[in-house]
Amino acid sequence: MTPDSARVVLVTHSTKPRGGFVHTLGLAEALHRQGHPVHLVALGDPSAGLFRPTDVPHTVLPGPTKTGTTLDERVFAAIDTLHAGLADLPGRVDVLHAQDCIAARAAARVRDAGRPVTVVRTVHHVDDFTTRALVDCQRAAIREPDVVLVVSEQWRGILRDEYGRTAEVVPNGVDLSRFPAPAEAARLALRERIGAGPDAARGRFVLLAVGGIEPRKGTLHAFRALGRLKAEGLDPVLAIVGGHSFQDYTAYRDAALAALPGLGLTLGEDVVQLGTVSDAELAGWYHAADALSFPSVKEGWGLVVLEALAAGLPVVASDLPVFREYLTDGRSALLPAVADEVALAAAMRRMITDEPLRARLVAGGREILPRYTWEASAARHQAVYAGVRRTAPVR
Repeated sequence: MTPDSARVVLVTHSTKPRGGFVHTLGLAEALHRQGHPVHLVALGDPSAGLFRPTDVPHTVLPGPTKTGTTLDERVFAAIDTLHAGLADLPGRVDVLHAQDCIAARAAARVRDAGRPVTVVRTVHHVDDFTTRALVDCQRAAIREPDVVLVVSEQWRGILRDEYGRTAEVVPNGVDLSRFPAPAEAARLALRERIGAGPDAARGRFVLLAVGGIEPRKGTLHAFRALGRLKAEGLDPVLAIVGGHSFQDYTAYRDAALAALPGLGLTLGEDVVQLGTVSDAELAGWYHAADALSFPSVKEGWGLVVLEALAAGLPVVASDLPVFREYLTDGRSALLPAVADEVALAAAMRRMITDEPLRARLVAGGREILPRYTWEASAARHQAVYAGVRRTAPVR
């Protein structure tokens, strides 16, 4: 890179290993490898740092000390804290690239206070906020940035039609080396932990869900589909990884888990919660499982799908427009109708009972991966950074 390359600070409101932060860290590392001056800033626990080691220069700002009890209070406290930290960043900063609505509002404040920076925002998806304050805050986080990016054509259309905002598509990437296969003993130990046996032929078929129990992930639909399979005499187990979220989905999670007995399912046997795991353990689960269960009802991209494909895991997702941008039903994944547990159960049944199908889906998934590398994503981001100019905020 030339000495006058735009100095970029990637900003996100959390260090939790969910899609937004995984995207931010993957992009930062690719930019860093390509020699682009980049710094990552996030709210979190400075003593804990990031969820995995990285050579990217980064700053973890202490989260708000007084976050309040409501979601509104937590969001606005996070904006205030992140704004204060960004305002104090030393040295030259040309671009503040925000990855969520909290980071976007904080970055816009820094710019509007007179610091000569361009605010770029990536909209991964739009949260289903219900209070007027947060709905207005999220809308402002789309209006205020100088440049808006999205990771899919679907979301470019949504921002154009619902927010009147022009956006450029810069797809996600995946690090093919991030999820190496574990030693065979470690793989077997993970399956043994959930009572699955050594493999699907000599034990239980393992469906892996990544992202916790929440409405957007379609978890209750997965539970109902699993109950249908159980009633038919099939015996898969659903292993659920993750669960950290800024929003509180306790009511949904409790209701979904309370529904299990009525579906003929037992928590801890048919549905197993694994919680947040390390990167090494997540890699292990991608290789220990037999298929990914990802029946989301709303996604900006679905980075988990690329991760699963990179690990050689066949995928059951849902027929969302965003998935159809890079997946083909029956070739690289099974895409049953959205929020349709009958269709989802049928797709799961095919996956469980048809080994040649699984092999074809794995092969089809591998054909996709070369188009979605972090190196390609970083190169497109660099073109965006090179082309931005200081402009008045879009109102």
